Amino acid sequence: MPSLELTILGTRGEIEASAPCHSRHSGVLVEGTLMLDLGEREFLRCDPSRILFTHLHPDHAFFVRSSEEAEIRAPMYGPEPYRDRGVHVQKLRSRTVMDGWEIRPVPTIHSHKVKSQAYVLARGDKRVLYTGDMVWIKRWYKRYFKGLDLVITEASSIRKGGMVRRHQDSGRLYGHAGVPRLVRLFSEFSNHIVLMHYGSWFYKDVGEARRRIDRLAREHRIRVDVGYDGMELQV
Repeated sequence: MPSLELTILGTRGEIEASAPCHSRHSGVLVEGTLMLDLGEREFLRCDPSRILFTHLHPDHAFFVRSSEEAEIRAPMYGPEPYRDRGVHVQKLRSRTVMDGWEIRPVPTIHSHKVKSQAYVLARGDKRVLYTGDMVWIKRWYKRYFKGLDLVITEASSIRKGGMVRRHQDSGRLYGHAGVPRLVRLFSEFSNHIVLMHYGSWFYKDVGEARRRIDRLAREHRIRVDVGYDGMELQV
């Protein structure tokens, strides 16, 4: 089967912009039509046919914080329904087929306020995982990760333990896993990882950040790419 084409539209986490190649919030465009997250209004210029949200935080869904009408024509789906100021996100919590794609939502642990999920996209013999932000994924769901051609995941923290907290009232974990732990996890299922959604650690010294990522790639004997705004990939 011909290769899949993906474009990383934005790679900045919920922090101030400080690097031109990492200035836009999260978004990935697959085959020019299917969009994963919508962190910037300008991504709508790509005219996506459908939009999948990993969760409804403003750096993944710009309209959550905007006071203006979004005027989004494409059908939108996410881990929970949302309707406000003309925006309608439908709940998608089970495997489905859309426009020739097999789409499998995979629940993730990330926030104590909103639900979150990753997506396994499959077409023909190609399989891609897009995680969005996450603390972890329960063991039971990892059976869907066999034979992945590509994993696109977050890089909010370089600490092995990440930035993980427990909510005082609910007792639920929330936050972000560390890059070392994510690379170790996904190296079991794919030999190619692309990082995005960088935290402040990355911008303090981009050169050193790249070297740390290269060391992780060598340690696990896989390819780990530093994603950037506008990066084009073929799978």
